[in-house]
Amino acid sequence: MTVTPALAREAWRLAEPLHAMIYFAPEVRERFAALGVPAVADYFASRGAVFGPVGPGPVVATFYNFNPALVARALPAAWEIVSPAAALAARLDAADAALVRGLGETVHTPEVAEAAELARRAAESAVAYAAGRPLFAAHAGLDWPEAPHLVLWHAQTLLREFRGDAHVAALLVAGVSGLQSIILHAASGQANKSFLRGSRGWSREQWADEENALRERGLLDGEELSDEGRALRAGIEADTDRLAAPAYEILGVDGTTRLAELARPLSRTLVKAGFLSAAAPPRQ
Repeated sequence: MTVTPALAREAWRLAEPLHAMIYFAPEVRERFAALGVPAVADYFASRGAVFGPVGPGPVVATFYNFNPALVARALPAAWEIVSPAAALAARLDAADAALVRGLGETVHTPEVAEAAELARRAAESAVAYAAGRPLFAAHAGLDWPEAPHLVLWHAQTLLREFRGDAHVAALLVAGVSGLQSIILHAASGQANKSFLRGSRGWSREQWADEENALRERGLLDGEELSDEGRALRAGIEADTDRLAAPAYEILGVDGTTRLAELARPLSRTLVKAGFLSAAAPPRQ
């Protein structure tokens, strides 16, 4: 049987906290503060380091929904403080410390090792579909860590960026800008408007202007999605699911289902411990 987009999405969703905790874990701020990198800049430096000592352009283009002015305040200035290699090392060290803190001795279990092996197979197979996926391709060029919990984190990072690049492609086809994408996300009721606006560096005026543009397109009714807006978002998500599914084909239905089963309790532990709390530093 073929791995459906819905099953692939479920496997990604259940494993996503294992990667996404890196955007909220205090270990990241601690390590970058020790290197002299200011807050906010640490996010762009840690995730964007795969591109080398770039300016804001590639990061604005690939991260997609951040205010270019916010990115420009962080890059390339951060590279005068820390090299991309050092930023990547700090990020991996932070992931190690955060996962050990959150999962404890569970990181040494056979279940984590099995999940890591499955996720790595999926991530490595996705390289065959790397064309047009710059963030994924850049991360796929990094060396693999050795510890199983870090293999799992790195694999999920790759799968996350693989899906993220697909999502950007779907947004472009739909004619939805980065700022408009998070406005629609907030209007769906699935995310906090103030958090999204502030963490991505947009002013109230910029937000309001794009809300008006979306109303003119018939996608918003007040501050909520219109029927047309809901249909557009559903189409974007369906396109994203379809484009992200090939990464899991190598696992088959059984392997993809097993990865989801293994990831669920690990992710639940991190979520219950507050690792993805919006009260933490505002990172994507």
